[in-house]
Amino acid sequence: MRPQPSQLLPAILVGSLVLAACGSDDDSSADEESADTAAETADTAAEETADTAAEETADTTADTAAEGDGASADEACSNTIEDGVLTVATGEPAFFPWVIDDDPTTGEGFEAAVAYAVAAEMGYEGDAVEWTRTTFDGAIQPGAKDFDVNLQQFSITDERSETIDFSLPYYTSNQAIVALEGSAAEGATSIADLQDVKFGAQAGTTSLEFINDVIQPSQEAFVYDDNVGAKAALDANQIDAAVFDLPTALYVSAVEIEGSSVIGQFPAESGGTTDQFGMVLEKDSALTPCVDAAIQAITDDGTLDALTQEWLSDTTGAPVIAE
Repeated sequence: MRPQPSQLLPAILVGSLVLAACGSDDDSSADEESADTAAETADTAAEETADTAAEETADTTADTAAEGDGASADEACSNTIEDGVLTVATGEPAFFPWVIDDDPTTGEGFEAAVAYAVAAEMGYEGDAVEWTRTTFDGAIQPGAKDFDVNLQQFSITDERSETIDFSLPYYTSNQAIVALEGSAAEGATSIADLQDVKFGAQAGTTSLEFINDVIQPSQEAFVYDDNVGAKAALDANQIDAAVFDLPTALYVSAVEIEGSSVIGQFPAESGGTTDQFGMVLEKDSALTPCVDAAIQAITDDGTLDALTQEWLSDTTGAPVIAE
């Protein structure tokens, strides 16, 4: 192997010092000064060479580590049940406003739009996303899955997490008001507008807790054994409005009580206990960290908030009621 310049320099300087030692006595002082200067130059050059080599090694190590992290992330995101395709499941049927017209392939509806946004972050776009259907209960049973991720308003719970993986939450449910046309609650834009409204809710629910602790109406809320009783009372005009979590409220108004609507919803931070929805994956799925990273990315860049506003407020006509 040919000696490197940094290796030759000390040798040359040593040779110079030897020659200087063989000179006359009169030149000895000058030669000693020259030797000292040369030695200092050699030390400086050696230090600079070492520093440069260290920096280059550090840069190379950092680049290699970054490439390794990227490769690991890409490998995790590609670990799907079908190569090159992300298989996403929803219900049969899938309801408004989570999926519009029961067709998730359009990307219209909150969960359909979220699925496509997450898939894009994972590197799957267009035809690389395929949809399938499952029942709600079937999706959360233990065992192998025929989907990569599943969105059907699955509330994240410790019990369910024993048999499946949940992603980070993509939605935190809030409370909402359902009322018939002409109700005393209609047109309310703030909690102050709801003080004289006659409310009803199921006993032991977060909705009843919300009425009592947050709205605090002037008259005590009517309490029912179950949601069936609360809905019947609303349908019979025995109460002005019923409070449910938003997903339930949307279903009640769209399917169960003709002539009713969701007249408003409250910000999730208004108070009370809330549910969080997560995507369902097979237990210990290699995809889970990748899905989490994608959800975190669309949360951080504002995409998730924009989709929530578009599909769960603007599209449903359920404005946010201020405190």
